[in-house]
Amino acid sequence: MIETIRNAWKIPELRKKMLFTVFALLIFRLGAVIPVPYINSADLQSYLQTQSGTILGLMNAMSGSAFSMATVFALSIQPYINSSIIIQLLTVAIPALERLQKEGGEEGRKKIASITRYTTVLIALIQGYGYYSLINYYGLVETGGIPAIWVGIVIVLSFTAGSAFLMWLGEQITEFGIGNGISIILFAGIVSRVPGMIGDMITGIQYHNLLNDQTFLATVAETDLKTYQSMALHPALIPLILIGVLALVVLVVFINNAERRLPVQYAKRVVGRKMYGGQSTHIPIKVNMSGVMPIIFAQSIASLPATIGAFAKWTQDSEGFGGALMRLFDTSQPFYSIIYFLLIIFFSYFYASMQFNPIEVANNLKKNGGFIPGFRPGKPTADFFAKVLSKITMFGALYLAVVALAPIITGNLVNYSSLAIGGTSVIIVVGVALETVRAMEAQMLMRHYKGFLE
Repeated sequence: MIETIRNAWKIPELRKKMLFTVFALLIFRLGAVIPVPYINSADLQSYLQTQSGTILGLMNAMSGSAFSMATVFALSIQPYINSSIIIQLLTVAIPALERLQKEGGEEGRKKIASITRYTTVLIALIQGYGYYSLINYYGLVETGGIPAIWVGIVIVLSFTAGSAFLMWLGEQITEFGIGNGISIILFAGIVSRVPGMIGDMITGIQYHNLLNDQTFLATVAETDLKTYQSMALHPALIPLILIGVLALVVLVVFINNAERRLPVQYAKRVVGRKMYGGQSTHIPIKVNMSGVMPIIFAQSIASLPATIGAFAKWTQDSEGFGGALMRLFDTSQPFYSIIYFLLIIFFSYFYASMQFNPIEVANNLKKNGGFIPGFRPGKPTADFFAKVLSKITMFGALYLAVVALAPIITGNLVNYSSLAIGGTSVIIVVGVALETVRAMEAQMLMRHYKGFLE
């Protein structure tokens, strides 16, 4: 990868694209530290530190901690991602959108992109209002004598404008930079948390040393002692965590490039005096065609009870239904891991069925004179595709479940909660890095540059 970047830097046009991408990411990181006015961000960070197992914790991780600081880019590109998913699902449910996508050509794609942008702004307004309602509910809005309605409008519009600007910035990176702009912004947000994670590890080691100090234990309160114990990290575990992360990266790279190739044979046909067809090719089916989406969906739903509990101010020590719900869906409990696992399996199959339609692929193959050796065109071929897709999806779903649950289980075993969303972050970071490198290589191939092949 380093060699590819070095060779791409030697080409003036690619160098301009790389510099443009870096400049755009600098703007993103600058906006990620500009606070929205009227919000007590210090108390907000303290509150969100206790919400790592909720949807709020997931959004904070995806935004590069901008969410917890209530900055201009607090919503990050989550509204655009949600909008893209919603429009993609609606193209299957609404025939007019499906025709627009399949038969509209370039004009149809532009209309769908425009609908996605408007939906993004609408979702950003809703999420911005929800975020404002949360911080206002906990008394973190400081009006300074200004009418509350105007303060609310300023805060919501600031969040919405930041999300809309990031959507535009991502499109500019896609057009004038290298790789998919939205993915690269998401990548930069996650990577920006690495120094903070290193700092948390150092702090965890310090807490571990304090817990072995009898003088300190005699003076600390019981409630503070639980906090120290949850964040303490034994120094001997650092090498094991690093080895585990490297093994996770290797697994993600291997599965990301893995695919099942189904052989396809095209029949010979004579047109005029020429003979066409007769060649052999294949249909590639990626092992993990759904990417990280099943994990994001599953984590959002599995963390919903904890999110509701955060709004209702329930804790594990609360009595009645609220306390029982919080204890049941605690990330350290086996029930949470089981529900999380089953949701990942379900959404993997759901998303794979949205990405690959066996009947449609079989019909297209039949129209073009192609067939799978050993299977008759039509329904037998579609059944074969469905059987292969089911097996591959199960393997991909188990892979996603292992990657998502490994940090949670490890964190529970070593009693260290900061590893809770590590699996999701690793899949996104590694996937975007590989995608960007492939985009660079494609750009160099297009310019007949052979240096990276030598």
